[in-house]
Amino acid sequence: MFNAIKISQIFVLDQDEALDFYVGKLGLEVNTDADLGFMRWLTINVPGQADREILLEKPGPPRMDEATAEQVRDLLTKGAMGGSLFLTTDDCRKTYETLLAKGVEFTDEPTERPYGIDCGLRDPFGNSIRFSQPLSGA
Repeated sequence: MFNAIKISQIFVLDQDEALDFYVGKLGLEVNTDADLGFMRWLTINVPGQADREILLEKPGPPRMDEATAEQVRDLLTKGAMGGSLFLTTDDCRKTYETLLAKGVEFTDEPTERPYGIDCGLRDPFGNSIRFSQPLSGA
């Protein structure tokens, strides 16, 4: 059957703003940026992990009609329909301080949990992002 997850998707309202946030602030890298005519195929990944991509997709054609896209944009803007990403880091507190200095707004400060240290933030579109420093050996 299946042997890997290749691409996950989150909705964004503006792909250039998404690039500024995900690449400029979070330090991810562009994997693919292609104009397909009917849409812009824009994927990012953690540096060095090009086999696992995140599609930054604008709501609209060809996936949905304009009326549905408007509803999705409205829900996303309200924070009622954001996607979710969970990343890992070697040093949660240091990553938090680095991103805080870049103006990233957090929903949760680094907190010790049974599985490690983690914290949370939202992207400019309402998507939830968490990153954690797993316990040694986890």
